[in-house]
Amino acid sequence: MVIEIVKFLIYSLLIVIIAKLILVKSLRKLAENLNLKPRIVGNIAGVATSIPEFLTVTISSFNGLVGTSIYNIISSNIINFIQYVLSIIFNKNYKELKNKAIILQIILVIITIIIPIGLVQLEITSNIFIAVILIIMYFIFLLISSKVHKKYLKMEDYELQQQEEHEEAEERKNNKKNYVYILYLLMSGILLYFIGDKLGVVLENLSSIFGIAEYILGILLGFITSIPELVTFFEAQKHYKNSEHDNFLGVVETTNNLLTSNMLNLFIIQAIGILIFIIIN
Repeated sequence: MVIEIVKFLIYSLLIVIIAKLILVKSLRKLAENLNLKPRIVGNIAGVATSIPEFLTVTISSFNGLVGTSIYNIISSNIINFIQYVLSIIFNKNYKELKNKAIILQIILVIITIIIPIGLVQLEITSNIFIAVILIIMYFIFLLISSKVHKKYLKMEDYELQQQEEHEEAEERKNNKKNYVYILYLLMSGILLYFIGDKLGVVLENLSSIFGIAEYILGILLGFITSIPELVTFFEAQKHYKNSEHDNFLGVVETTNNLLTSNMLNLFIIQAIGILIFIIIN
């Protein structure tokens, strides 16, 4: 049993390390080279940092551990929010939270925490209709977030455009580097696939052979798979640390990272996990 737990920790940490050092950094560099706005970079970072959850949830579902997958999502989304708050406090960006767009996005984040807890309480975590509803809700949340940005961040977008035009000459990168980053992304995807396959075997052994409860495995996975978000939350605000306006851009990127990650975890990744569980079983 001890060997299986050690394997569990090693494979889980490898997924996080690859996601953090290769996947997330490559996506961020690619986004910066393309001169994308902070909220777009945050969205991309949110997608990247949700890949560990995607792997662990789908692997758990393939092995019939739907309970592990839902508790993975619950713990991941809660921990992501806690890490977000800590990053704001550490960087002393409290006043940036007064922006209406940020407030509304935080409300959406809190809803992504409440929903999976409700599903567990109602014991409807493996229903195909829930999977469909989750996917529909993803697009509703996406629409709301887009409307919020358009309504409350027009001035920030204009100021950012002026800043980008001023710094464009200094920040322009060699386009050839983009191909290198894309190659890194492909390599990280292949590595994550093979490590994820090994993790699936370990999860099955821990649950069926050694009798470790699914919710415990899910919570442990939640802690491990939330590490990339912790890194990107702090890095984003550190990246925009030169002035008061830059601080706000860092919060915009971090908030979008948080919301995108939590939305994908619950509405897309969990829906896929439910569908896999239903099909396999």
